[in-house]
Amino acid sequence: MTVLNVKGDALRAMNIMENAGIAILPNDVGYSLIAARAAALRKIFDTKKRAPSKLNAMLGNDDLHRELHVVSGRGKLIVEAITKDYDLPLGLIAPCQSDHPLLRGLDPDTYERSTKDNTLLMLLNAGPFHREITRLSCERQTLLVGSSANLSMHGTKFRVEDMEPEITGIADVVIDYGLMKYRLWQASSTLLHCETLQVVRFGSCYENIADILKRHFRVDLPPRPIQLNHNNRIFFAPSAFWSSLTMPSCVGAYKRRSTTARPISGSAGGVIHQWREVQGSDGN
Repeated sequence: MTVLNVKGDALRAMNIMENAGIAILPNDVGYSLIAARAAALRKIFDTKKRAPSKLNAMLGNDDLHRELHVVSGRGKLIVEAITKDYDLPLGLIAPCQSDHPLLRGLDPDTYERSTKDNTLLMLLNAGPFHREITRLSCERQTLLVGSSANLSMHGTKFRVEDMEPEITGIADVVIDYGLMKYRLWQASSTLLHCETLQVVRFGSCYENIADILKRHFRVDLPPRPIQLNHNNRIFFAPSAFWSSLTMPSCVGAYKRRSTTARPISGSAGGVIHQWREVQGSDGN
């Protein structure tokens, strides 16, 4: 006997989202505010007070990744190493098949707010509930899109009790699984472009991911930026803070400079400097 009914809760949330509802869902890297229909997504956008430049993320799994992303052999190995061999969450950015029926089925506004320059951000391997809800997403051919369950620029929430009332007030269903797994990082998923190896967000498990890239792919990712706290003590900055180290102001998702990996050897020398306008701070 288990204390959580993951399959039942995921099915309930899926049915609500397919009927234009909004769901607050648990992921190991924090709670998300997710929808499947355009009107619900616009309501999320407006309630969070997001800048028009900020884009959505998609809940995904390996099947959706293979269906929608276009990656090289090395990119595929990197994703599998992080999410399968080491069982870590990843916010994967990669080129997408814009003519795929699932993406073509999105209304123009949702597609525009969920892709940039033919790339798509997909959250992978974010826990048991995430696994089940993305299985249903594949089974029903219904894409689930949204962002973190918080007002824009107010930080990822790792428990429902910490959410702003404006956020919980628009949810048609709240799947409350208590304190989320990676709450000690106080940052959502690390965002990595698997082709350019640009680090778009220094999030949960970043040091683990950097170690994987160095050990197995001979790529040296940059260290997590540091910042002084109010007592002038150095701490490693989750992505909510690193914008001040790279740009003079916070201008939102896909508007913040990323950091590109430095190859250790010539074999990784094909890293290209692109996708300069990227996903914003943690809890965007």
